Amino acid sequence: MSVHEAVEALCELGLSTYEAEVFVALQRLGTGTAQEVSEQSDVPRSQVYGAADDLAARGLIEVVESSPKSFRPVSLAAAREQLAARVEREQERAFENLAAVQGDHEERDHDGEVSTLRGREPIRDRAVALVDDADEQVVLVGVDDDLLSDAVVDSLCGRADAGVPVTVVTPDETVRERVGQSDVRVVVVPEDHHGGFTGVTLLVDEATVMLSVPTEPDREAPFDEVALWTAETSIGRILARFVHAGMESGLDDYPERPTPPADE
Repeated sequence: MSVHEAVEALCELGLSTYEAEVFVALQRLGTGTAQEVSEQSDVPRSQVYGAADDLAARGLIEVVESSPKSFRPVSLAAAREQLAARVEREQERAFENLAAVQGDHEERDHDGEVSTLRGREPIRDRAVALVDDADEQVVLVGVDDDLLSDAVVDSLCGRADAGVPVTVVTPDETVRERVGQSDVRVVVVPEDHHGGFTGVTLLVDEATVMLSVPTEPDREAPFDEVALWTAETSIGRILARFVHAGMESGLDDYPERPTPPADE
């Protein structure tokens, strides 16, 4: 890692540019005066003192009361601990403030909307929320073991055990083992049964649908998965009909097999 990258990384952790540059310079020097630090960095000598005082207040450097005054950094382990604690405090403060200003919109329903999600974790979180609200049925098509998080498994099993019909259509035999002895119906189909579609479809009740697809592996993207979901919309009802039509036309060839006993 270059000096520039080290400075940028420290700035991401909450240090100002001058603080980061002084801290990096001191890592290279071991102990240094303001003049020496300035020569090792882009920080003017007059600005070194203020940045050093701030670093000392953060517990990242020590001030050596010599003539002239000099500075030395704490150990990297101690610095890591101090910065981690600061990040955690700032995170707690940020979310406490967000909770304080948040309105009651979080509790409103999303009927009539079509929304997109990016990133595997947000998509899994939304899937759990949709499944938890199921009253009539849940159908999950195309998921394999790698994409099936523990939270989604728990949600599927919970709704099935509550009496909601839950069907999982998967090309992965190990998914059957994941659901254990729950009342989830698992149908294992060959990889080529879905006609080349590599995404996952979630149907909840009659008009709530989520479609997710992985991003292309040969394209640089900040997200590994993208999804579209909608609840109680005309497009949701249309998509639901497609899901049912596909299942009715193809799954009879792949009857459900019982889940093996837990001790097998």
